[in-house]
Amino acid sequence: MQIWKYFAITLLVIILDQTVKLLVHYNMEYGLAGEISVFGDWFKLHYTRNPGMAFGLELGSSYGKLILTLFRLVAMVGIAYLLVVMERKNTHKGFLVCMALILGGAIGNVIDSIFYGVFLDIPAPGASTPWFHGQVVDMFFFDIWTGILPDWIPVLGGGYYNLWPIFNIADSSIFIGIFTSLIFQNKFFAEPKKTEPTVNQEPTKEVQS
Repeated sequence: MQIWKYFAITLLVIILDQTVKLLVHYNMEYGLAGEISVFGDWFKLHYTRNPGMAFGLELGSSYGKLILTLFRLVAMVGIAYLLVVMERKNTHKGFLVCMALILGGAIGNVIDSIFYGVFLDIPAPGASTPWFHGQVVDMFFFDIWTGILPDWIPVLGGGYYNLWPIFNIADSSIFIGIFTSLIFQNKFFAEPKKTEPTVNQEPTKEVQS
């Protein structure tokens, strides 16, 4: 598989991710009121916005969002460069596909962070500028458990949480790429088997007396 085919996988992830995000943004009501049940009460579409990292995590401080966006840009370039290098070294195709998935997910969320604050008018709360401060659109919600954690739990106690965070296709692509790489790392980076050299034995000559 040539390098452009891996970048085609990346492009496919980006297109699918952005299409779903825009459909959700323009066709769903924000928050609980617009929630749509897909499979019973446990899998739903729930339009929410994430000003921070993947899977609903956030990075504090007024400069946190800008730092996160810049980090994503650097990581995105680094992953793309590494993908090219690893392909030239004939790395296992499965690992290269994983890298393409991770790259597609990273770019998908970077697009939100850079442009959504301007073009969709959803900057992060308190942002000094809409550029590079856009919120990431999330929508997939596995409603396994939602509630308030007991106060005796350190740090998290007393807070209202979902057992499984709301996420998007870009998050899923990153997760699948990383998880698959870890599970199959022995196969992806297996050392080639060494063949034992055959020893040619010459027939012994009988010594005539």
